[in-house]
Amino acid sequence: MKRMGMIFRAKANKALDRAEDPRETLDYSYQKQLELLQKVRRGVADVATSRKRLELQLNQLQGQSAKLEDQGRKALALGREDLAREALTRRSALQQQVTDLETQHQTLQGEEEKLTLASQRLQAKVDAFRTKKETIKATYTAAQAQTRIGEAFSGISEEMGDVGLAIQRAEDKTAQLQARAGAIDELMASGALDDPSGMAKDDITAELDRLSGGSDVELELQRMKAELAGGPSAGKQALESGQGGQAQPSQQQDQPRFDKQ
Repeated sequence: MKRMGMIFRAKANKALDRAEDPRETLDYSYQKQLELLQKVRRGVADVATSRKRLELQLNQLQGQSAKLEDQGRKALALGREDLAREALTRRSALQQQVTDLETQHQTLQGEEEKLTLASQRLQAKVDAFRTKKETIKATYTAAQAQTRIGEAFSGISEEMGDVGLAIQRAEDKTAQLQARAGAIDELMASGALDDPSGMAKDDITAELDRLSGGSDVELELQRMKAELAGGPSAGKQALESGQGGQAQPSQQQDQPRFDKQ
């Protein structure tokens, strides 16, 4: 059971590690800090509200105390010492309340100052964390992009693995087709394969066609020179003499072949 529990925790930790995105974790931490800062600000506002309420009560009690003092003075001026004593007694009780409220007011004012200072410090820390968070997120994103590009170019990326294999297969098929086409051309040129279209020629036929084409060019050049020198009739005679001269060597060349055979 202990081993099973350890394996389960290890696999769960690995799965959580794959699912965790540091950028999302940083954003969540920043959001929680903002919530805490907002709570501190609400606390400052509550203390300030209580302080303001005490100030209003103090002003009211001080007004009542001043009024009782004025009433006691008037009663004493009219010879009503008993009323004057009662007014001063009530004023004394109000003064005790004023003293207590002033003490509470000073306490609240001190708490408000402490909370305000704490809020300012927290705000500075939150701002610094936000700057660091954005820097870390940008660095992480750049490193992630660089890693993915490197994996894609090196062929070890899971997403780009199929693409690399497809490119390799296409290159192999292209090389195979090129080799097959070259082999067919060589076989047709050597006469090992027949060309039904009659367009393909062997080496001997191609050489004979080249020589025939060259002799025709020479005859045409001689005819043009003769025309320029002596007119169209001279060009015709030069062409006929050239053909005759061309035919004679051909017969002389064929005779030894006949005798040899």
